[in-house]
Amino acid sequence: MADKNKKYKQNRPGAYYVDTECINCDACLLSAENHFKINEEEGFAYVYKQPQTEQERLACEEALEACPVEAIGNDGET
Repeated sequence: MADKNKKYKQNRPGAYYVDTECINCDACLLSAENHFKINEEEGFAYVYKQPQTEQERLACEEALEACPVEAIGNDGET
């Protein structure tokens, strides 16, 4: 389970985030490429756009479920 106390500072404020457990596997990009980006220099993903529609939220939830190390979290904040 992702830990909001360990989330990367690059994450946009909001419900979804990526924490320091990320292994840069690209699973989140396959599910929600419009919401996640990769920090190539440091090798991790982060949320660069929070979902604004139900369809976008579902894509982010799909990314959360697909993450093999549970590095994506949703703390419910908007």
